[in-house]
Amino acid sequence: MPEPSIQPLTSEEIQKACSLLYTNENQERVCRINEEISQGLELIGRFPKKVTFFGSARFKEDHPEYQKARNLAYRLVKELEYTVVTGGGHGIMEAANRGAKEAGGNSVGVNIKLPKEQVTNPYVTQVIPFQYFFTRKVVLSFASRMYIYFPGGYGTIDEFYEILTLVQTAKIHKVPIVCVGAYFWETLNNHIHHGLMLPAGTIDDADTGLYTITDDEETIMEIARSAQARK
Repeated sequence: MPEPSIQPLTSEEIQKACSLLYTNENQERVCRINEEISQGLELIGRFPKKVTFFGSARFKEDHPEYQKARNLAYRLVKELEYTVVTGGGHGIMEAANRGAKEAGGNSVGVNIKLPKEQVTNPYVTQVIPFQYFFTRKVVLSFASRMYIYFPGGYGTIDEFYEILTLVQTAKIHKVPIVCVGAYFWETLNNHIHHGLMLPAGTIDDADTGLYTITDDEETIMEIARSAQARK
């Protein structure tokens, strides 16, 4: 295999590139991207045993999925000493952060600045704000032992396929991907199995086994117990 024609930049080279862009209108953007990734990974790296929750920001406290996420996060922290990582907003993110904080554990928020919806919830104990979705996704996907998805919108589905693709293409080691809310995820599952992807031959049979759909809390806890540290 030929050597790559472009080698990765060192941190010193990145800083030099930023300084060379001083008169360029992209300087602030490039440096902000570098800062967001560096600070985000440094924060996340402080917690070796992590679980990341994803889901809609629109579910209120009285929504059943909110309560499921809150209870599950509480147990993962209290019984298994996980650190809970979320996008830091409301809805499912708030529920998971709330459960983690109520259990006396670490509750991390990787927040994004949006015109609406995304205000940091009050249950986050560690937070870092992001301007860009793609830098935020890098940090959210970094080194968690397990990824838990509740029903959500475009952002949740995007984040689901992000982790799924990283595992499928062996960019990260196989890691538990758990989808909670079967009524929601079975529709997507049918699309994968019977709609376009598998019938069209765009994925393999084995790819359909990269995620688990379940509403059983004990099953999720057992998966969490056996989840291995990321390499």
